[in-house]
Amino acid sequence: MSVSQSRLPLLATALGVGLATLSTGAQAATEWDMPTPYGDRTFHTVNIREFTEDVREATEGELDITVHSNGSLIGHAEIKNSVRRGIVPMGEVIMSRLANENAIFEVDSVPYLAYSYADAWTLWEASREIIAEELEKQGLRLLFAVPWPPQGIYTNQAIDTGDDLKNLSMRAYNTASERIAQLVGAVPTQVEVPDIPTAFSTGRVEAMITSPATGADTKAWDYLDHFNHAQLWLPKNMIIVSDKAFSRLSDDTRQALLEAAAEAETRGWEMSRQETDDAIAVLEDNGITVTEPSEALATKLQEVGDTMTEEWVERAGEQGQAILDAYSSARD
Repeated sequence: MSVSQSRLPLLATALGVGLATLSTGAQAATEWDMPTPYGDRTFHTVNIREFTEDVREATEGELDITVHSNGSLIGHAEIKNSVRRGIVPMGEVIMSRLANENAIFEVDSVPYLAYSYADAWTLWEASREIIAEELEKQGLRLLFAVPWPPQGIYTNQAIDTGDDLKNLSMRAYNTASERIAQLVGAVPTQVEVPDIPTAFSTGRVEAMITSPATGADTKAWDYLDHFNHAQLWLPKNMIIVSDKAFSRLSDDTRQALLEAAAEAETRGWEMSRQETDDAIAVLEDNGITVTEPSEALATKLQEVGDTMTEEWVERAGEQGQAILDAYSSARD
């Protein structure tokens, strides 16, 4: 037997060990980073952390997702593109922020199109497939979406009519809030959630349309004293994942991720309902005057809603009309 032949058993053994090592490495945990724009106290973040824990448990640690809250990893404006470009595998973004790409993404931010949780869910069911298909064109997969509590108007003084909003600098976070500010004669000003207290204290903004939850989370009583529970719309946050990152997971892991997402969506909607009541109570307990729209204000806001609905359908084209038709049919 030659020296070379004598080494064959050793080589085979070494290859076996190497292949076993590679196999073990392939089963090692996949670690994902997930940026979100919102703080740890926000119910969306609480729900997402429960979601990631469910994924971790269901996959026995094979998929480990680390949540980076409060814009600490990536700013809100860059999260969607960061997922698309593969910088991070998944992230959270408010759906209406993508309205400049396609008007269908702001369907949940048209005033008074859907302002109850029942109607908001019906609208989501009517629009989910079209929105998911639009995201798929960009290599993104929709996992789930959860609404904020109904949007109201925060100010430093009582608002009785639409005229009371004229010339106020109003915080805007999407095209819908920018447009409603324009239609009531206010001045839209872009401000992200973490910057709201400073924006009010420095006079950069004098009013904002957002949820009771955001007001409670940012301690609105430190910088304003009125909240009008106008219930204009229920905007949703979407959890999206890169289709490439998703496809690299094992079949079992993908299934576990989808099942956890479905549970997170159901839980998130329930949390949002409860958050509405809890947040309003927190606002009142801390001295915020909470009111309902007067007849004059409600009339003005409904006029704004009618105008914005017409504008939205025109911008959204056939996709928007399909959503509106499905929504109307489901409500009949």
